[in-house]
Amino acid sequence: MSAESLVVVVAALWGAAAGALLPRAAYRLSVPPGENWRGTCPAGHPVGGWLGRARCGRDGQPYAPGAAVPATVTALACTALAAATGTRPELAVWLLLAPVAVLLTVVDVRVRRLPDLLTLPLAGAALVLLGLAALVPEHVGSWPTALLGTLALGAGYYALFFLNPSGMAFGDVKLALGAGAVLGWYGWPTLLLGAFAGFLLGALYGLGLLVTRRAGRGTQIAFGPFLIGGAFLGLLVGAFTA
Repeated sequence: MSAESLVVVVAALWGAAAGALLPRAAYRLSVPPGENWRGTCPAGHPVGGWLGRARCGRDGQPYAPGAAVPATVTALACTALAAATGTRPELAVWLLLAPVAVLLTVVDVRVRRLPDLLTLPLAGAALVLLGLAALVPEHVGSWPTALLGTLALGAGYYALFFLNPSGMAFGDVKLALGAGAVLGWYGWPTLLLGAFAGFLLGALYGLGLLVTRRAGRGTQIAFGPFLIGGAFLGLLVGAFTA
């Protein structure tokens, strides 16, 4: 087995294992904006910790969807990232950030909320980890451009929020900081591609809702999953062509 194939297999196993630990955190974080994180299961029993199965420690009953979906999605994402990046050191950064992105997607889909508990540390961790990757030989990417990408995409989303607060949540602005870091690592074309892909995915989804009459023009949708999806597609292209 070649080194590249081994890396892909390890990435898939890592993604499946990391994704399987997300259900409890997703349950605790999936509360409407302004509410405290959940500390008990629906039966009122305490929920300890953040990682693991969404199953009550007292009566053994599940209190949220299981690990199959997040484990599968995270495994597929990590596999694709490994296949595109190969054995370059920045792959370790992508594999560490991928489960957080999946968790953010789940929470935003459920309650249209992107918790500061995840978005701001994601941006900081991306910059720190990419800074470490930049010190390792054979990396492909630029940490200064990652930093500038953080500022540029964050500023762009803040401008959209400032111009139309009802159309853009501030959580999306914070999430854009982390997306800008990972996309900026591979340069400005990758940043522009990832940003455009996010808006395109969101527009296509909104159009689909309108066509099927499942929503009106004023219906608000969670944009975080599309921002993350666009960043993921841009990152794949950037890693593959770097």
